Amino acid sequence: MMDYGKFKYAMKKKASDAKKKQHQMQIKEVKMRPKTDSHDLETKVKNAQRFIEEGDGVKLTMRFRGREIIYAEAAMEMLFDVARKLQEVATIRTHPGLEGRNMSMVLVPIKKD
Repeated sequence: MMDYGKFKYAMKKKASDAKKKQHQMQIKEVKMRPKTDSHDLETKVKNAQRFIEEGDGVKLTMRFRGREIIYAEAAMEMLFDVARKLQEVATIRTHPGLEGRNMSMVLVPIKKD
């Protein structure tokens, strides 16, 4: 014979502890523009690397104002350049795509076993 109430309580506590220990991945956003200078870009790369090392995903967003949309190919190359700089800690989940006046790309941490 066993106490069913005690058993249910133990199972509930076990599930609660497992839920506390899991890390929910969040998506952090790093915004930039096509004319962002190289030093500012390095700062944004460092922030993205910090987010990825904390276990969060990073959404790189390129915002176009006015006639900057004509630099879409250069902006895409800039996003791939950031991804190359972060290739040791992240992989590309979503490749760059143009959505209205924004181009975005999502990077996620590499799973370490």
